[in-house]
Amino acid sequence: MDVVVIGGGQAGLAAGYHLRRLGIEFAILDAQFAAGGAWQHLWDSLHLFSPAPYSSLPGRPMPHQRGEVHPDAHHVVDYLTAYEHRYQLPVHRPVRVRGVHRDSELLRVDTDSGEWSTRAVVSATGTWARPFLPAVPGREVFGGRQLHTVEYRGPADFAGQRVTVVGGGNSGAQIAADLSAHCDLTWVTRRPPRFLADAIDGRALFDAATARRRALESGAADTGGVASLGDIVAVPPVRVARDAGRLTAQPMFSRLSPEGPVRPDGSAAPADAVIWCTGFRPALSHLAPLGLRTHRGHIPTTGTRASAEPRLHLLGYGDWTGPASATLIGVGRPARDAAREIAELLASSPRGQRASMSSPSSPRRRDRANPHDLRGRDHPLRNG
Repeated sequence: MDVVVIGGGQAGLAAGYHLRRLGIEFAILDAQFAAGGAWQHLWDSLHLFSPAPYSSLPGRPMPHQRGEVHPDAHHVVDYLTAYEHRYQLPVHRPVRVRGVHRDSELLRVDTDSGEWSTRAVVSATGTWARPFLPAVPGREVFGGRQLHTVEYRGPADFAGQRVTVVGGGNSGAQIAADLSAHCDLTWVTRRPPRFLADAIDGRALFDAATARRRALESGAADTGGVASLGDIVAVPPVRVARDAGRLTAQPMFSRLSPEGPVRPDGSAAPADAVIWCTGFRPALSHLAPLGLRTHRGHIPTTGTRASAEPRLHLLGYGDWTGPASATLIGVGRPARDAAREIAELLASSPRGQRASMSSPSSPRRRDRANPHDLRGRDHPLRNG
């Protein structure tokens, strides 16, 4: 293949759309069993921050969901599935990528079903597969249930229990609101939660991110973007719980005991369950063989292109790979830019070698240790 895209979620599909428009031969390798990316694993009550028209991938607007101003996660899965089929994107699943290696003039993508040789790679694996858990003392001795955002489905499992939700971002606020009428809830955050104005939704956030990008590109002062507005979008369920007095944050506890959190003053706050809404790390272990991380664990990029490996683009991991690129509507522009850069790279590289896929019946498999990951994030735009 000319290009292998790793990841078949929203970023991978946006990359595929623009690669197809440029006539580039490519394949998308997706570890999921079905279309929809991480959206198919989110909790039942989750809705987008934005109306459907502001939650669209390039080329095809998201249709409205009947009875909903802000579509739910199931609607997003249906949209991504239809998008993939409409543009006949060549998605191979389930295929788990083990590592990306340099192989002379090509890159070799080692998977659990064979090896692909390619002239360029787009890594679009997102963050859902790398939940971040902070190193809180006593986590290993707590006798109750512990789970991360990725494991939360709804309040029914916690009815009547004492539940502590940790995290001052959107996931923490939304899950705390979801639980607030069903259990004895304690919501803890590292700093006082910063709610955005009630009138602000994903449309305003995207405008803020776009204004920041334009300012930086023109050399003007940094506007601060989304971070300057706050951390938590006051979606309707969050507003209802907040206004009813059920969403009051407490300071972060200092450690966990077998019975539950212990506050800095030594007082106890017994809990049956702790839900860690503490963000995610970029899922980049498959890139470890390329040795691109700096001593701080970061992969430097210029736009979406890896600075030390021009054949690799990283797409959809957050602002460091394109403003608002972790969102449905925001990933289109960096995906377009990445596809154009790849087209220029392919046009300037030797045309003699063509890429191929080795026989899936006899793959050469290599296991690689995971590198150090970036710190967890819970971005205000992550849910749309």
